[in-house]
Parts: sequence; structure tokens; C-alpha cells
Amino acid sequence: MKKVAIGCGILLVLGIIVLAVVLGAGGSYNQLVKRAQAVDASWAQVQNVYQRRADLIPNLVATVSGAANFEKSTLTEITAARASVGQLKIDPNSAPTDAAKLAEFDKAQSGLSSALSRLLVVIERYPDLKANSNFRDLQAQLEGTENRISVERGRFNEAVQSYNTAIKSFPAVFYAGWFGFKEKPYFTAIAGAETPPKVQFDFGKPAPAK
Repeated sequence: MKKVAIGCGILLVLGIIVLAVVLGAGGSYNQLVKRAQAVDASWAQVQNVYQRRADLIPNLVATVSGAANFEKSTLTEITAARASVGQLKIDPNSAPTDAAKLAEFDKAQSGLSSALSRLLVVIERYPDLKANSNFRDLQAQLEGTENRISVERGRFNEAVQSYNTAIKSFPAVFYAGWFGFKEKPYFTAIAGAETPPKVQFDFGKPAPAK
């Protein structure tokens, strides 16, 4: 009887340990789900602000193209850059786990940012265009959108950092991979792109002599 009692006691202890492990793992799993959803939600916001910029560009190009003798190559460049972004096949609601895929997306968006910056520099030579009310409105919207892009990229990286830390922490590190929780890549700074394009003009400055 004593041996039976000892055996039952051992089984009880083991049962309690197993139950504690299962409950702990379940709680940890739920936290991983929440963090993964937070990353996806932040990714969706990144997509929203980039899409807003893309939607503004056709109006900007249409307004600028009305200026006499405006450099057509500049308009062609920004139109091509926008088209390149639109050709990317990436899920807007699920953050990528492939670093190469995110890098491809980031490169295309940076190309569009560069083309937009060059367009705005060229516009400095057209005082009548800078005084156009439609252009001034687009300028304000683009400035706000570029700032928002910077903010949302930062928030995305914060969500990814929290998620990546969670899947590498105990006890999730032992089972995260089994349940499909893979490490997600960050946005990385690109040389020369530390700040968003400056969409700001000095409307009181006289046009340079031709």
C-alpha cells in the first residue's frame, strides 16, 4: 500500500508539473498570437500610408504637366517609379517573413521617394507652378504623408522587435517554430534616405535667372 501511495504521489506531482507546463505554454502561445497580429496591423498601416502617397502622385503629375516646357523626363521617371511599386506582389495585411521580399519592397518605395524628390527640386525653377493652388494643396498633403510614412515604419519596426524577442524567449523558443512563428525582418535605413523627401518651398524666393 505504501508503494502504491508513493506511486500515486509521484504521478500527482508529475501531473501538476505537466499541467503547469501546458498552461504556461498556452499563455505564451496566446502572447505570440497577439504580437504577430500587432505586427500585421502595423504592416497594414505602413501599406496604407504608402498607398496614400501613390494615390497623390497622379494628381501631382497632372498638375505639373500643365506647366509650359516642364521637363518631360522628370515626369516619366516618377510615373515609372510609381508603376514599379504597383507591380510588387506583396500581401498588404500580412507582414513578410522573407527579408529579401521586404528589401525589394523597400527598394521600390525608395526609388519612388528619390524620383519624387527630384521632381520637387525641378519645380523650384517654375514660380508660376509653385503659386498654383492645386500644387500647394498637393504639397501639404505629400508633406504630411511623407512624415506619416516615417512614423509608421518606426512603429512597424517596434512591433517586429517585440515579436522577434518573444519567439526567442523562454518557453516560446522551444515551440514557436513548430507553430509557424517565424522571425520577421525589419525596415532598414538606406544610404541617403535617413529623412523623408522635403516637400517644402520658399514661395518668397525669386526664381533663378535663366
